[in-house]
Amino acid sequence: MPDDTSRARRDDQPEESRRARLGRTFDEDAELYDLARPGYPAELYEDLAELAGAGPGCRLLEIGCGTGQATVPLAGRGCRITAVEAGPSMAAVARRNLDGAAGVEIVTADFEKWPLPAEPFDVVLAATAFHWIDPAVRTAKAAEALRTDGALAVVRTQHVSGGTEEFFAEVQRCYERFDPETPPGVRPPRAADVDGSDHALEVERSGAFGPTEFRRHERDLTYTTSEYLELLQTYSGHRALPETARNGLLECVASLIDGRYGGRVVKRCLIELAVSRRR
Repeated sequence: MPDDTSRARRDDQPEESRRARLGRTFDEDAELYDLARPGYPAELYEDLAELAGAGPGCRLLEIGCGTGQATVPLAGRGCRITAVEAGPSMAAVARRNLDGAAGVEIVTADFEKWPLPAEPFDVVLAATAFHWIDPAVRTAKAAEALRTDGALAVVRTQHVSGGTEEFFAEVQRCYERFDPETPPGVRPPRAADVDGSDHALEVERSGAFGPTEFRRHERDLTYTTSEYLELLQTYSGHRALPETARNGLLECVASLIDGRYGGRVVKRCLIELAVSRRR
């Protein structure tokens, strides 16, 4: 692939043939996921309150809560939450993290098969999870779960250019060596080149929602070598590699960070919120 960042595949677009298999990898080490995955910036929750009404007393359905990275802050803001998580280990950690939180229920189920309750929700939220749900089901079922004028809020994240840019250029050699599916010349796209129109079009095609409104935030996250390796081991594509290839990749990445970047790198992420109102 040429260095055409405007056409780079998004982080949140798994190949449909691999979606179900890759989506199951997160439950293999829920404790590591809980340790290594970052939460979301405070600005995102302000946006959720303003655009979606995710504030005190709102009735919120969360799809794919993981270990509670978004659930815990939203519970702290007074939302009444039903969170549906397919992975039993992830759901168990989420219950632990939300122990004592009022008005929160963690359900272990596939969202596609979970029977919706009779009372509709004010907000349906999917934070870095919507792309793991069957595309034939996710938008229509989210609409069915909402009251009229309720909000579908989808958070997506993308690695973008910035931070320790030289590292992310050099580390591609590790991926090309140990992951044969890595196209040559891949670079993180500029934030301005990340296209969110695919989600807006999907929602529009459903006929159940009004126009989609977007908010975006960029965030720099600093990792030591060990912290970055822990993060990589929570990514589905890394976990799906054969053990020998995965270990070789991690060793290559660690050697590069320690040898050329002083044991520390900065990764820039784009956090994108898309909110659509139920007709």
